[in-house]
Amino acid sequence: MYNQIKQREGDDMSKEYELYNEVKNWDFSYINYKTENLTDWNLNDLILKHTNEDSRILDLGTAGGEKVIKYYPEVKEIVGTDYSEAMIKTANENLEESGRKNITFKVMDNTKMTTPNEYFDLVVARHTVTDPKQIYKTLKPGGTLLIRGVDKMDCYALKRMFGKGQAMRDSKPISVIDYENVLNAGFSEVELVPIHVREYYKTKKDLLMLLYKAPIINDFSEIEENNNLASEEIDEAILDKYIAENTYEKGILLIRRYYGIVAKKLN
Repeated sequence: MYNQIKQREGDDMSKEYELYNEVKNWDFSYINYKTENLTDWNLNDLILKHTNEDSRILDLGTAGGEKVIKYYPEVKEIVGTDYSEAMIKTANENLEESGRKNITFKVMDNTKMTTPNEYFDLVVARHTVTDPKQIYKTLKPGGTLLIRGVDKMDCYALKRMFGKGQAMRDSKPISVIDYENVLNAGFSEVELVPIHVREYYKTKKDLLMLLYKAPIINDFSEIEENNNLASEEIDEAILDKYIAENTYEKGILLIRRYYGIVAKKLN
């Protein structure tokens, strides 16, 4: 869920788990929106670049497994993990329908990884909490880490209108925190790329579905430990004002700010 949430201990981590597990369904496929990518950074292309038919891939934050099943290549083995039992149940149901044989889904907390040391050729972390030191251990020498996350300035116009939002008050961008953690874990050739995307939502209902699923305007910090992570009601009067000011021929505009990280574990 949150590549953007720093690793914490005790109650704070359990509150994040409760919020994540409460939502259960992170499949955005039925939300009606169009995407315009403004940055030449494509996760699926990079997965193909860094794998071959003998590769083993670990996918962290796999949710319902839809992207793994649809886009990941036919390699030797793919393991998808998520710390929501409900999501892994959904992933296994989707896997059975797909007929693919090289994929396994299992429940795992990314901050307490149980995967074997020096086993995977590629680790992919999509919008999920990570511990780069544990990822480093599970990668083979010469292996690659790919991260795609949501950055501080994501949907900034919307956050500013609501006067709150994920990481809005933090002094350091989420991408920089992740970048520094990856470097400190021992990775080399670490590249950080800001990813700029325009998303156009067809209706207010589509935008509301996104906002109730993703913690865009939840008022919590990525740095401070005392956060209220409970699901929050959305003030639709404010949302209506945003929609009135940001509706175009293509739909209701959100300016998304993601980031990508590519890192190598040297031989």
